[in-house]
Amino acid sequence: MRIVSLVPSATEMLFALGLGADVIAVTHECHYPPAARALPKVTRSTLPDDLTAGQLDAAVRARAEQGEPLYELDVDALRSLRPDLIVAQALCAVCAVSFEEVRAIAERLDPQPRVIPLDPRTLGEALGGIRTLAEATGRRDAGVDLVGAAARRIDRVRLAVRGRRPVRVAALEWLDPVYVAGHWTPQLIEYAGGFDVLGLPGEHAERRSWEEVAAARPEVVVAMPCGFDAARARAEARAVADRLAAVGAARVVAVDAAACFSRPGPRLVDGLELLAHVLHPDAVPDAPGAVLEVNI
Repeated sequence: MRIVSLVPSATEMLFALGLGADVIAVTHECHYPPAARALPKVTRSTLPDDLTAGQLDAAVRARAEQGEPLYELDVDALRSLRPDLIVAQALCAVCAVSFEEVRAIAERLDPQPRVIPLDPRTLGEALGGIRTLAEATGRRDAGVDLVGAAARRIDRVRLAVRGRRPVRVAALEWLDPVYVAGHWTPQLIEYAGGFDVLGLPGEHAERRSWEEVAAARPEVVVAMPCGFDAARARAEARAVADRLAAVGAARVVAVDAAACFSRPGPRLVDGLELLAHVLHPDAVPDAPGAVLEVNI
């Protein structure tokens, strides 16, 4: 099977299902697993690479208001690849090429490929995406194994923190301006032994004021700017250190959102384990990724 993945999380799922050899092209943002980096890229961003967080937010808003795309799909390259299956997304216009655009392009290709959209909003739906791709590619048993392994890890975390006082958490998906995380993140926080004081499970990330963040009285602030690694997240947090200090949290940490939180793939379970370690380190002493303290 010849598969083009237009979603970084789908790329991770396909490789985890043992389909790496069938993936023939990916997006410019597909960096994991490392083998995906060497594959042909069929998308590019329409935004400059050197924008600050504030400039990036403004540019995204401006393009959305004008109906201009954030990503461009190389249709000629896609046509020459002759894929059997294209995996797209219907979740977020800021994250990847839209499903509607991909479907319209696919209808003009010869042969016409099947297009599968992924639209997860919760942890369960993200794992459901694995099942969807497994069924579509004849890898049902691998899908069952992968989802089962993830479920066992989730259960271990929930058991480890059971009965502990939930820690009040503010998960910030952007810092200039400030956005609180939604979708699966509040659920991850709950499973990790916390209570998300601002975000709602299954809902989109929402812009808030710093005054609202402070009024929610979080004990821990997790800086997880969408698509950034832990080092960039810490740098973004330090850039708004005065704002964070005014929130009054006992602890501010920066995490690798690109790896563990932004993308609804198998590594969301890594994010769960990392959060549990942050909130209850005595119960979950090991973290699968970097947790950087932000001194403010």
